[in-house]
Amino acid sequence: MPQIKEKTRILILGASGFIGHAIYNELCSYFNTFGTYNTNNKEFEKNQHFFRYNIEEDDVFEILNAVKPTLIISALRGDFAAQIIAHQHIAEYLLQSKTKLIFLSSANVFDAYSKYPSYEYDKTLSNSVYGHFKIKIENMLLRLPKMKVVIIRLPMVFGPFSPRVDELKLLLKEKLPIEVFPNLVMNVTSNNKLTQQVHYLINQNKYGLFHLGSIDLVHHDEFINDIVKTLGDFKPIYKHVYTTNDERYLAVLPKENKLPKHLQIKSNEILEELDV
Repeated sequence: MPQIKEKTRILILGASGFIGHAIYNELCSYFNTFGTYNTNNKEFEKNQHFFRYNIEEDDVFEILNAVKPTLIISALRGDFAAQIIAHQHIAEYLLQSKTKLIFLSSANVFDAYSKYPSYEYDKTLSNSVYGHFKIKIENMLLRLPKMKVVIIRLPMVFGPFSPRVDELKLLLKEKLPIEVFPNLVMNVTSNNKLTQQVHYLINQNKYGLFHLGSIDLVHHDEFINDIVKTLGDFKPIYKHVYTTNDERYLAVLPKENKLPKHLQIKSNEILEELDV
C-alpha cells in the first residue's frame, strides 16, 4: 500500500453506508482516504482503498494497523455490542498513536428531554436503546484527551438518495401509509451540507462537541409533507402518531461551537436539494 506522507490519511469506518459514502466522496479528492464496507459490491471490492470489515467478526485493529490513519471517521452501523467493542479498540489505538477520531452520534442521546432543544454541553439522557448505546460510546470517548476527539450529534439526515427519502418514495408508490409525528419538533440536515461541515472540521483541526443540524426547527409532519410535495403529484396517506399531547422536542442546536454562516443550513435548503 503506497505511503503518502504529505497527505492526511483518513479511514472512514462504514464508508459503504449512506452518510459514510457521502463523506468519502467529499474527502477522497483532498486526502488519502480509505474506507470499510460490508456489502457485496464489486465497486468496493475493486477499490484498493476499501477494506471489507464485518464488525461482528473482524478486529478493527487489523485495519487500523494496515492503514495507519491520522484521522478515523466512525460512521459505523450494525450490532450495538459489537460497535461498543470496536470503539473500545479504537480508543486504545488513539491513546497509543497520534490519530484523531470523528464520531457520528445522534440527537437521540437527548431523547429523554422533551421540553426544549438540546445544546452541546447539556447532560445526555435517553429513554431509547439507540440513545443509550450512543451515550455509552460518547462517554467512553469523552474520557480520552479532548484534542483527539470530535463528537458530531446529528438529527435526521435527508438527501435525494437517502434511506428516508427512498422509503417515502416506496410508500407513495405502493400507496401505503406514511407515519408522521405531529407533535415532534426537530431540526434536520442533508448529507450534502454535513460532508462540507466535516471537511471544514478536518481542515480547521477542530475538536469537541458539535451539533450539526438546521438552525431552524420544524414539525415532523409538516416537513415530511413538504418533502412529499417535492417528490411529485401524489395523494399521500398519513398515519398520525401521537406519543404525547404536548409538543416534544428532539433537536440539537449549536450554542458554543457554531460553524461559519456559509456552513449553516436551514430546513428549506434541504427541500431545495430534494427538488431536482
